[in-house]
Amino acid sequence: MNVLYSFSKQGFEAEFWTREIAAASTDRDRFIPFNHAPYLDPQRYVRAQLLDNLYYVRHPALLRLYADLWAAIRQQQVDVLLVDNFFPYHPEFLRTLPVYKVLRTTDGPVAAYDRDFAFLHAYNHVLHHSPAYSRDLTMAEKLRYCGASNVDFWPHGLFDAAFDPSLPSEELLRRKRDIDVLFIGALHLEKMPLLARVKKALGRRCRMHGLTTLKRNVYFNVKHGMPGWIRPVPFSAYIPLYQRTKIGFNVHNRGMYTVGGYRLFELPANGVMQISDGGPYLADFFDVGREIVGFDEADDLIDKIRYYLAHDEERQVIARRGHERVLADHRFGRRMREAVALIERGMQRTGWTPPASDAP
Repeated sequence: MNVLYSFSKQGFEAEFWTREIAAASTDRDRFIPFNHAPYLDPQRYVRAQLLDNLYYVRHPALLRLYADLWAAIRQQQVDVLLVDNFFPYHPEFLRTLPVYKVLRTTDGPVAAYDRDFAFLHAYNHVLHHSPAYSRDLTMAEKLRYCGASNVDFWPHGLFDAAFDPSLPSEELLRRKRDIDVLFIGALHLEKMPLLARVKKALGRRCRMHGLTTLKRNVYFNVKHGMPGWIRPVPFSAYIPLYQRTKIGFNVHNRGMYTVGGYRLFELPANGVMQISDGGPYLADFFDVGREIVGFDEADDLIDKIRYYLAHDEERQVIARRGHERVLADHRFGRRMREAVALIERGMQRTGWTPPASDAP
């Protein structure tokens, strides 16, 4: 099976996505990376209506992307188009493609109405990265409620670029760690109250870095009583920081309803004991209490951080188990093999056969 994986990444991320997608190929299945980010700023079509506007005026960059995708499909004899991240393909273009089309939802409920739900009808299969959606429905239930009948859970995974595969696990886990607590992530408004509480409670024992701006930093400190300045770090600094860290905590925009991002796998891969929100959905990724620790709100998180800093042997045991689990079950190459199995089952469920081509 030839799977063209269309994604939107820039810079260093684009490099390792391209490299690792291609490297996941086997004698039986071939994965073809196709980065659609360079054609047009993804913010120009971040919402479905914006894409419709571009398609209506026949934006030249969009048409160039579509022509190049068509060429790749023909030249590479593509069977499956798997689309991830920002979605640039208009449904009226997708209906002309004689391939099995798979939508991979990425950001969960915070972006679902802007992006995912508007495109469900244009794809043969929908893969979602987290089982969580809202208080009322799981993501699978919501997708089916919106009309997508061919739905499967396909989690994010661990890229080799996010840890050091050449470093033996025993050496990594025995390494001296001088950072007690670390958070690396975007400084979203919804996360600010919890981040401020943790930073104030732990002081210098807690380091925070993330994607932010001067304006957002000023707002964070004025609104939440000067918890501290959040400084960005390049992706190349993540691994060295993680390898020095005892405890990493993970917080999502809607708590348990958006659990499942890449940080969930990157922390344990680097030997960090992880404490994460996610409620009952954490169990879909790790054995809670053995490989990861969950928390419900800020005070609970602070108490658990303090407990495991004071009980280092217990921390080390959980870090080891999480590390072993992520390497065994959550690496990117395995994820790609799982995708093929899900796609083949989806084809069988729906009795899919290639339609006649409407190639221009």
